Amino acid sequence: MGNVSHLVTRTAAFQSSVDSGLAEGSSSKDRQFVTALARGLDILRAFHAGEGMLGNQEIAHRTGLPKPTVARLTHTLTELGYLNYIRRFRKYELGASVLALGYAAISSMDVRRASRQPLEQLAHALNASTALGGRDRHSMIYLEACRGPSVVAITHDVGTRVPMASTAMGRAYLFSLPDVDRNKQIDAIRRRWRDDWAKVKTGLERSFKELTDRGFCVTWGEWLPELCGVGAPLRNSDGTAAYAINASAPIYQISRDRLEADWGPRLVKVARDIRTGMAAQPAVTAPASSAMRPMMANGNGHRAPMSAMVRR
Repeated sequence: MGNVSHLVTRTAAFQSSVDSGLAEGSSSKDRQFVTALARGLDILRAFHAGEGMLGNQEIAHRTGLPKPTVARLTHTLTELGYLNYIRRFRKYELGASVLALGYAAISSMDVRRASRQPLEQLAHALNASTALGGRDRHSMIYLEACRGPSVVAITHDVGTRVPMASTAMGRAYLFSLPDVDRNKQIDAIRRRWRDDWAKVKTGLERSFKELTDRGFCVTWGEWLPELCGVGAPLRNSDGTAAYAINASAPIYQISRDRLEADWGPRLVKVARDIRTGMAAQPAVTAPASSAMRPMMANGNGHRAPMSAMVRR
């Protein structure tokens, strides 16, 4: 159990390494792409949950931007209210304007409202951690998180980012995407994980086969050695949004056989329950067009085997 207590610290360390050079992937040939705006958003993304303040030097290290550029951007973001400058420490923290944007986004999500109760019930039934996640560039970000009554080792919460390539949630999300979008994400993963691509590709192929056959996938110590879990996709039938859900626990707490025979099927049922809940929810606000409203997905999101798509 001692090793598991360091999961949060190691998660933060992972995020710092993965998010360096955040603007990677933007095309220099895209005339519609505004580099200055992207860099400003990269500054905001450099702040991680639970880490507090950052100075210009730390932000420059995390983003890969020159320190003079960072200084100009942090000044601008402070003037706009997206950062607060703490003069005593000569560092910045996220401002209230960021919170306003985040709250506006998360409070309007039908999927989050529909997922809270089913995920909470599953967390208590399994004494595990459960979560709903959406894409955050090449990672997944927790939009909802629940914990069982005696789960103490894993403290991931709303706002936590986890890798797409090596987690059950991330692989389930990838599986749910249309072919073009999935291939684009896999290409980005291949570039980002180039030193470990053979291992990552093998994991993706296995998980895609599991998702095809059973509707869920299992990971066992592939992201963090002490952690295991199951993931299932969750996608609106009209293609407006894609998500994934998971259930995870320390490896010492659960057997792989139980993950496959019990947790996985339960998670697939929860995904169906969430889709049903989304369909039953009244709209919070009247949209300009019915096309803006998420709709209940048909079926369970399974497709033909995907292994060929990661053989690159």
